[in-house]
Amino acid sequence: MDAPIGSTSFPLLAGAAIAILFLLVCSAVFSGSETALTTANRGKLHKRAEQGDPGARRALRLTKDKERLIGAILLGNNLVNILAASLATMVFTVLLGEGGVAVATVLMTALVLIFSEVLPKTYAITNADVVARRVSGFMTLVVRIAAPVVTLVQVMVRGILRIVGVQATDAHPFAAHEEIAGAIALHHFEGAVETADRDRLLGALDLAQRTVDEVITHRRDVEAIDIDRRTSEIIAAVLASGFTRIPLWQGSSDNIVGVLHTKDLARAMHAVIENNGAAALETLDIASIAMKPYFIPDVTGLDDQLHAFIKNKNHLAIVIDEYGALRGVVTLEDILEEIVGNISDEHDIGGDAMLEVETDGSVAVPGSISIREVNRAMDWGLPEEDAVTVAGLVIDFARRIPEADEIFNVHGYEIEVLQRDQARLTKLRVRKGANGWREG
Repeated sequence: MDAPIGSTSFPLLAGAAIAILFLLVCSAVFSGSETALTTANRGKLHKRAEQGDPGARRALRLTKDKERLIGAILLGNNLVNILAASLATMVFTVLLGEGGVAVATVLMTALVLIFSEVLPKTYAITNADVVARRVSGFMTLVVRIAAPVVTLVQVMVRGILRIVGVQATDAHPFAAHEEIAGAIALHHFEGAVETADRDRLLGALDLAQRTVDEVITHRRDVEAIDIDRRTSEIIAAVLASGFTRIPLWQGSSDNIVGVLHTKDLARAMHAVIENNGAAALETLDIASIAMKPYFIPDVTGLDDQLHAFIKNKNHLAIVIDEYGALRGVVTLEDILEEIVGNISDEHDIGGDAMLEVETDGSVAVPGSISIREVNRAMDWGLPEEDAVTVAGLVIDFARRIPEADEIFNVHGYEIEVLQRDQARLTKLRVRKGANGWREG
């Protein structure tokens, strides 16, 4: 006869039950650690690490290689879960016979789901930074022990993928700018970040990805003065101008020989008048007052140029192309406006730079206005990848110079050409998502 369970198998079953509980606790630790270490705020961890917190330093090191970390956690978690399920099956098979398999399956599924998955992960999500620091020591040991197995598994997986024609690449973290930009966009979507704040933050991040060619004042619109004109004419032109720094050209408008600052001109005029009287202004040497022009290529990054302006204490640069031909000018204000939006003062000239919002929700804009400025002002999403200005967007879409009154549907935005001056689209009307307009 079989020995009674109580006399022969009880110690074995009790030991198995204790082992199952221990394994469930280990599974909970693995699950909570995975959630905490992958959702912890690296910025906060970095700050605590700088303050001398060893747990934060370990957590930062672990999250640098997330592929290896996740591999080690999955290895440990699957190992303890499978072992716990096997022990439970053995225990209930001894107690209930063949029916014990089904009971063990249902019971272990419930225990693992509630106590080893949902509960620890919920706690870890609400206390990610704290949990990440606390488990960092244990998980560092796990990663080191599991490293050979994890590496072998990675090699096998990549080999299998290669056989089926999939080329796997090494996992790497997102670029810092992309990660920050994504977080800003998410918080704006959830209402935690205002539109204006989002635009400023994203504008600052975008500087590294953009070039001065995107923000220049085109040579056609540059206000410059012929240095060979009479001094009185130059003074009159400067006084009539709304700009502080004015390029000077000689022989050809493409040949910039200096930049005249209104303050330098005012000081020189004052000195001449004080010493020789107003009649002597005609003898003023404009060339000696002007600053040397500062030339930069049109492929210069906005971020690099911003730092260059600050370092060189210069506010205006002459932009040239690869052949040395004049493209236009860029100022410190042009770059700052990409971050904070349009900057206007009492001397700025309005007119073409303004958006005219119509009662039907459309907006009339000059063709030279940047797509970015329209998007910011209207909180729209006109595509900025293939063109800088609204006119450029229409021309790129149409693959030709459209005629006045033509209407196009560009990525869900209807754009009507209102005015055309020779080959220039000088004024357009943009409407978001309206119906019944034809596509050009």
